[in-house]
Amino acid sequence: MMKTYLIAMVAGWAILTVSCSRSNDGDGQPSSINPNSVETNAPNTNYKPAFEGQTRVNAVRTTTSLNTRVVTSGLTSPWGIAALPDGRFLITQKAGSMRIVNASGQVSGNIGGIPAVNAGGQGGLLGLCIDPAFATNRMVYWVFSENRADGNLTAVAKGRLADNESTIENATVIYRATPAYNGTLHYGGRILFDRTGNLVVSTGERSDLATRPLAQSLSASLGKIIRITTNGQAAPGNPTVGQASGRPEIYSLGHRNPQGLAIHPATGDLWQGEHGPRGGDEINLIKPGANYGWPTITYGIEYSGQTIGAGIQQQNGLEQPVYYWDPVISPSGMTFYKGNRIPEWENNLFIGALSGQHIVRLAIANGKVTGEERLLPGEGQRFRDITQGTDNALYAITDGGRLYRIDRN
Repeated sequence: MMKTYLIAMVAGWAILTVSCSRSNDGDGQPSSINPNSVETNAPNTNYKPAFEGQTRVNAVRTTTSLNTRVVTSGLTSPWGIAALPDGRFLITQKAGSMRIVNASGQVSGNIGGIPAVNAGGQGGLLGLCIDPAFATNRMVYWVFSENRADGNLTAVAKGRLADNESTIENATVIYRATPAYNGTLHYGGRILFDRTGNLVVSTGERSDLATRPLAQSLSASLGKIIRITTNGQAAPGNPTVGQASGRPEIYSLGHRNPQGLAIHPATGDLWQGEHGPRGGDEINLIKPGANYGWPTITYGIEYSGQTIGAGIQQQNGLEQPVYYWDPVISPSGMTFYKGNRIPEWENNLFIGALSGQHIVRLAIANGKVTGEERLLPGEGQRFRDITQGTDNALYAITDGGRLYRIDRN
């Protein structure tokens, strides 16, 4: 059934009929204006949301007294952060190195043994995660942009962190998102373990008009959520396994530049965040085999101001985002909060905002966003990734090289 559904989704994308109505209210005033929202700037479009609370939801405010401090400012363009079992953090740096930071802010030297990255544009050493059994096997998994003879691409690698922590041993590329393309944008780049012990990876559609349609193609890995084993093979139970016309590693399709992945701590659901163009940043609840619409539907417009495609925001067979932003905040790494140190944050989603220069807190109930808060907006930092430490505090890295700790007083 799911295989037939995926074929139908891709076929439906290729046929945009005149019956697809534009979701505009036509009077130049967006229906999404909410005076109680944290967003006070005018949107780029007058597109109507598909349902109440899909954008500009009511503001919420943390009542718990918080303590925020900079653990270190000694990083260089950090991109991904993972909490180690002993309370320290393993961090990737865009140019191609990993470093370890402890709770007092001491930063290790560069960790060697990592395959060369193409750090041009939005590329480099990107997201990472550690094996659930890291305490015994010391395995690390990461995403990076790799140069190839025919261009460059999003690649996934693994290796063992040496006992002396100076190098990654036996680094091996286990997956490549093809086709390669001679560009420097939209690699995606997040990676995590799901509850079955398989890897979930986000890939971008590489931005350009030449590659953008591949987000809708089941024969390409671009613009997808990929689910693979730790050896890089399609994970058992994927919705496209056994389908001759599609790649078996594909878990969902129709994504633009997804830089956020997180597992809901209570439900186990996979949530994802992706960059829109001018408007249309999205938070999605990922369903196996579902099509999230890019570039057929979007709440954004081209950087030039032109509509994208037919300029529609809804179409049968294409999923709606749970939440979107217009204007953009550029959502990057994200994590759910779990634990009882700050009870009002339980199961809330926290997202690093790049152009927004803050941390987003989304209150969520029953798969819907019920409130939004902006944390640390006065720091002037592009927040690239965020995770929860073993001490249950939140830790966030910024493009400016900082590591923040956020906890209750």
